[in-house]
Amino acid sequence: MLGPKAIEIVGQGIAVIWPDGSEDFLTGEFLRERSPSAENKGEVDILGQRWGGDGPRQFPGVSVTQWQKVGNYAVSFEFSDGHKTGIYSWAYLRQIAEEKR
Repeated sequence: MLGPKAIEIVGQGIAVIWPDGSEDFLTGEFLRERSPSAENKGEVDILGQRWGGDGPRQFPGVSVTQWQKVGNYAVSFEFSDGHKTGIYSWAYLRQIAEEKR
């Protein structure tokens, strides 16, 4: 999947322009709640036990402070609460943007 044509921090969130010309605005709270990080989602060890992912599910007032591309397939965001470990593939970012519409 092709990545966005542009990503820009606007206020507390981001504006995304996709290759097809569609645009989305995603708030920092929305992105933080859907972070694909192990801290947020948890992870399963080799014995099948889930660890983590039991923290808060809402992040009121959290904003995106910066972002960076991860290779040619994803983006990571740094949030005002210090979280910065989630890697959002282009496909996942597009999926959650479509859910938001």
